[in-house]
Amino acid sequence: MTQITPDDMAACRAMIATGSLSFHTASRALPARVRDPALALYAFCRVADDEVDEGPKGAAQKAAAVLRLRDRLDAIYAGRPRANPADRAFAAVVDQFDMPRVLPDALLEGLAWDSLERRYASLSDLQSYAARVAAAVGAMMCVLMRVREADALARACDLGLAMQLTNIARDVGEDARAGRLFLPLDWLAEEGIDPEAFLAHPAPLPGIRRITGRLLDRADHLYWRAGTGIARLPLDCRMGIYGAGHVYAAIGGEVRRAGLDSVTRRARTTRGQKLRLLALSGLEAGLSVARPVSPRLHARPEPEVAFLVQAATRAPDARARAGQARSDALLGVLAQLEARDRGMV
Repeated sequence: MTQITPDDMAACRAMIATGSLSFHTASRALPARVRDPALALYAFCRVADDEVDEGPKGAAQKAAAVLRLRDRLDAIYAGRPRANPADRAFAAVVDQFDMPRVLPDALLEGLAWDSLERRYASLSDLQSYAARVAAAVGAMMCVLMRVREADALARACDLGLAMQLTNIARDVGEDARAGRLFLPLDWLAEEGIDPEAFLAHPAPLPGIRRITGRLLDRADHLYWRAGTGIARLPLDCRMGIYGAGHVYAAIGGEVRRAGLDSVTRRARTTRGQKLRLLALSGLEAGLSVARPVSPRLHARPEPEVAFLVQAATRAPDARARAGQARSDALLGVLAQLEARDRGMV
């Protein structure tokens, strides 16, 4: 079984320490057997996201970046990762934990949607995007903890959805100035806001603030439900996952304190806040041992993440069905990108 080398692990830690402070803080509360592969996972996801999002601008360049990521995943799952620390480390994780290919493929599909500059007609469509770029990571984290129970996986996906909706609410202005729009188009229509006019002149309009508040309300509901699944995780993992949820939820709290203006300012949490939230998370982890099981644990997964839950279970037939369902959609979007990369569209 392949192990992550010390040099590759050190490189992954350095990437996360400078590129994802919230996760880096929360990960310190995880046991080493989970923390190290989790850092490798996040380093790979960070490299993939940065290559698509922050590389050379233009549709063709982004399409090429996603296609390179597809090729990297193909090499990883063939046992021949490319010669960089993130790919080698993630290949070791795939081998050690039998990571279902559907899960990183979902991330690939979400990044492909980014490169196509897809917009989202409704909250459900936005949650479909969040399922791919965030809930898939939550499901992969469960795999790293050796948790394959459907209810726990569904709640992990809730947490991923909540975090991504929080990110979108925090980054409304930053995204708009980069020409990106993630707010549900039907919500914008209800507020009488023309998407192109907003992108041309981003401003903290009352309607934009209300939409931001609605996204945070939805995230808060998902955080509330996600918390019930943490008690299904190994005891020594609970503090870190409670911590991750609290730190991201606190970002939403900062957006609210700014009057829901995430156009002219970007909400942040301080190091002191993060440390206090980790301390609270340690208390919650201890109390979770005696806490009765909440009926919320057994809530059905959101429709947009059901394929992730199926893929991550131990049942081979369920994983095969989920893999087939997603592969057709992924092949379709990759075909669009290949056409764009060849200059055909």
